[in-house]
Amino acid sequence: MSGRHPPIPDPPADTRTTTPRAQRPARRTLLRASAAGAFATATGGLAAACGSAAGQGPGKVAVHGDNANWEAPFDAAGKAMRSVAGVRLVPEVIPSLESFEQIVKSSLRTNKTPDLLKYWSGYRLRDLARTGGLEDLTREWEDAESRGWVEPTLREAFTHEGRVYGLPMNLAYWVFFYNPEVFAEHRLTAPRTWDDFLTACTRLKDNGITPLHGTTAGRWPAFIWFQEVLSRQDPRFYDDLMNGRERYTDPRAERALRTIAGFFDKDWFTSMDVDHNNAAAAAVHGKVGMVPCGSWLGSVFTAAGGKPGKSVDAFILPMADPSARPSVIFESSAFAATVKGADKKEARKAAGSWLHPEVATAFAHALQDGSPNPLVKPASVIIEGVARQARDDNLWLLNRFWEQGPPELVESTVDDLAGMLIDPHSYRDGLRTMQERADEAWKVWREAEKS
Repeated sequence: MSGRHPPIPDPPADTRTTTPRAQRPARRTLLRASAAGAFATATGGLAAACGSAAGQGPGKVAVHGDNANWEAPFDAAGKAMRSVAGVRLVPEVIPSLESFEQIVKSSLRTNKTPDLLKYWSGYRLRDLARTGGLEDLTREWEDAESRGWVEPTLREAFTHEGRVYGLPMNLAYWVFFYNPEVFAEHRLTAPRTWDDFLTACTRLKDNGITPLHGTTAGRWPAFIWFQEVLSRQDPRFYDDLMNGRERYTDPRAERALRTIAGFFDKDWFTSMDVDHNNAAAAAVHGKVGMVPCGSWLGSVFTAAGGKPGKSVDAFILPMADPSARPSVIFESSAFAATVKGADKKEARKAAGSWLHPEVATAFAHALQDGSPNPLVKPASVIIEGVARQARDDNLWLLNRFWEQGPPELVESTVDDLAGMLIDPHSYRDGLRTMQERADEAWKVWREAEKS
């Protein structure tokens, strides 16, 4: 998941079990074993995929990613890119979320390195950049910024030691999807304050509608509610915690998880095994009130029969503390070029034209998501609405949980958060465990930064 979103997986079998706390280490061991198996399986796929690293031929360049849903947007962008830069993108997918990072890192140590990567932003991109395997794209960024082709505040998420190593591919805002027709039926509108949000939850529950979607299906979504609540209660603390400047044992982190536990006590959540696909369909049909996710989920709602602006729309969750700096979580995938790629000339051309308005528009509209290029017309009325709210309210863009912090720490913390969604009132013990992991992970990360 890089500034990019992960593919939406099928739900695991019965994740709503009440696993005793003493058994949770075994659960994590099982998750790690599954990831290792996925890595072993996917490595064979990498060997085949990287066979194309010998080159694509004149005018073509391969871009490797982990999400088959992006193939059509890459094709659309490639057609536009061919007209503005004479280069055509050839998408190649390695469909394994659990092992994609490890596979890419392994390839950078070989002579069969993909030319272009769809990767994560934040610490995951920094982790890759410090291997020395990525091209410095600072010149391409500065050229795009001088033309007004990129949102300047995104630069930090793609920077390592002052240099840019990836260009933003999309700009997804993290929002709450809802059905305006259902809201209107129950005398509700999109919340503009935290109290409005709580009122909506209460009224929906009173009328037989499950107010909120929460899930551990697919594992990664376990961070969503902690991210959303903490960033609305104290965005500065969220940013500091994610960057290792604060501690999980701080009362502010405990307050966020206590708030979530309170939502559980009110029975506001769906079962934790309901995945995003099923939640979207349930919201369209009036069974679930609000579904938090990246704005890219809008295409799943329309596939379920939702009509943008009518039976599906989205809002940015209001601030719980009105005195805090207004903020919103974003995600944006990195378009990165490798040092050892066979088609380096074409790869640099592709990077230089990625944020061109014609290319950015083709990609964003095919993806049905937001664009990092402010000149691109929104892909839908939903994207238009949330982008306007972010702009008009001058919202602070905070990078998503998945991209924040050493990757190994994020992976283990997601598992800890999943445990707390299964046993919501275990948060004090969970936070202590998370901080113990954080102490070690940040020590290792900072030592590596010095070397």
